[in-house]
Amino acid sequence: MCQNRWLRLAIFLVSLIAISFGLAYALQGLFSHFQLASNQFFLAAYLIVFGTTLLANVTIIAPVPVALAIMIAAATRWDPLLVSFAASVGGALGELSGYYVGYLGKKIASIEDIPGYKRITGWMNRYGVWAIFLLALQPVLPFDVAGIISGSAKMPLYKFLPTLWGGKFIKYVIICYSSVGLIRIMPFWSP
Repeated sequence: MCQNRWLRLAIFLVSLIAISFGLAYALQGLFSHFQLASNQFFLAAYLIVFGTTLLANVTIIAPVPVALAIMIAAATRWDPLLVSFAASVGGALGELSGYYVGYLGKKIASIEDIPGYKRITGWMNRYGVWAIFLLALQPVLPFDVAGIISGSAKMPLYKFLPTLWGGKFIKYVIICYSSVGLIRIMPFWSP
């Protein structure tokens, strides 16, 4: 059973890398074909990254690897730090949907039935905002459950949002720079 989970995770990560490589290559081909200067479209690129990560994080318990692939593809052309910033702002604002589901939904539905609820509640009771930061920082577990629990526990938004953003920003910086480094050593890449 445990091997099956690791196999699915490995397939997911390989798929994400393949989609990212494909998007980066397509973006490079698009700019070459139309002879466009990438500095003309930097603002649009950051807005697209912001929008896709916002939409990907608005969904409840639905990982969307395409948003990460778009972020990585944009980071190959534009400043990875600014791409990470745009993605982390969009991602943090998108996670407010889970927060408000927990904040408003405790009266409507039983959130104790959500998978991982007890474990994450224990972490949050023990570590507080640091649990939010670490859950936002790690790339494997979905953050949605932590957002729902934070909202149901009535964690103040002024503590929740900056902590969430900080974890996402660091995670996206690591993802962008490591992915760009990996993509640029590939034989098909010619900037």
